[in-house]
Amino acid sequence: MALGYSQGAGAYKQVRTQGGIETADPHGLITMLMDGALERIRFALGHMVTGNVAGKGEAISKAIEIVGALQSALNHEVKAPLVGQLDSLYDYMSRRLLHANLHNDADALDEVTRLLGQIRESWVAIPVEARQPAGAGA
Repeated sequence: MALGYSQGAGAYKQVRTQGGIETADPHGLITMLMDGALERIRFALGHMVTGNVAGKGEAISKAIEIVGALQSALNHEVKAPLVGQLDSLYDYMSRRLLHANLHNDADALDEVTRLLGQIRESWVAIPVEARQPAGAGA
């Protein structure tokens, strides 16, 4: 995965304003994006439970935006099946988030949380020496 700083950082700045973006490497920035999406999904679930329709919609919209930034950060020049699989999975997650918003479907939010959480766990488990600089890999 390679991340264009301006696009990824722009999406992340809308999620959280405390530090870290300026000094994050591409791997760290992707982790922050995933954390931001997971946080917004938690907010959406809370708003869904309390009946705050506007808050739910805003949180889900931001989660969809972040998932879109993660999807657009994929490096399609890397000819590996994982890139296409992640692209499809991010697309699926965006559609499930939209469904959750339209139908007040907490199960869909839980599903996306599980999927993105699994990707995040795998992502942070990548050893430092195996991480590639921006533009060098998937």
